[in-house]
Amino acid sequence: MLPSVSVLAEPPVAVVDTVVDRRGTRALAQAYLEFLYTQPAQEIAAKRYFRPRHAEVAARFASRFPALKLATIADFGGWSAAQAGYFADGGLFDRVYTPSK
Repeated sequence: MLPSVSVLAEPPVAVVDTVVDRRGTRALAQAYLEFLYTQPAQEIAAKRYFRPRHAEVAARFASRFPALKLATIADFGGWSAAQAGYFADGGLFDRVYTPSK
């Protein structure tokens, strides 16, 4: 069964200068970042059941990923409103979360 809506997760990715310089991994991190949203990378993601964002890859995997409304952070009032309403102390997450014992 397909949900009527899903959340479009777009986690930020970046090369963190202090980390890559300390570890000597700048070239590798930069190459990964440049590859991540290319057609070949999106093909790999789609084969592993991550909804691709590249239009041609999405079209090839349309049977696996039927069209559905994807809510964005803007639909929740932006990051500031979402943080305050859902994740800050006393927010929705705190009200519905029950830690396991």
